[in-house]
Amino acid sequence: MDKKETIKEELKAEFESGKIKERLLSMSEIALWLDTYNDIFSDFDPRPFDQRSLSVDFLDEIKRASRDKASGQIELRFIIPKNLRKIDEESKIKRRLKDHFKRHSDLLKHETKKTNRTGISIAGLGFLFMFIGVFFHYLLGERIMTDILVTLFEPLGWFMMFYGFDTAFYSFRQKKPETNFYEKMVKAEISFISY
Repeated sequence: MDKKETIKEELKAEFESGKIKERLLSMSEIALWLDTYNDIFSDFDPRPFDQRSLSVDFLDEIKRASRDKASGQIELRFIIPKNLRKIDEESKIKRRLKDHFKRHSDLLKHETKKTNRTGISIAGLGFLFMFIGVFFHYLLGERIMTDILVTLFEPLGWFMMFYGFDTAFYSFRQKKPETNFYEKMVKAEISFISY
């Protein structure tokens, strides 16, 4: 018997003995009790499991549970009644979950990069405006038009620099928890256990 089968047999025995709660809390597992496979998916989506939308409640629950877990390998365990298990459906569900997590992880990474590029571009443009203000001051000397241009370009430059850097760095911090969640879940091992 390989290692996975041994672990499954141990978990099965622990379910029967009642020790499973302590073990699940001490491991890098997220364990969820399911009444049916439908608990994972949206009630409003009638499509098959390999295409259905995931339930918001399900996603919220695993987000909450994954916060306490280290960034290493997470094991997502679904505990379902033995008489309702369907192995072929489980493989579709695993694939659907992996696809969902991967797609959202990629979207967040792309969105973060785009936001960072936009923020840095805005900050660069602000620096350019400040440089233009200084350039006009030295090029045109002391004239009324110079004062007007410098008065317009310098505050605009400072504002754009601060806004650009704020956009780049604040948005990154804001999206970091969600990005970490999806990165953890992409690497997660998903399995079903019956009771």
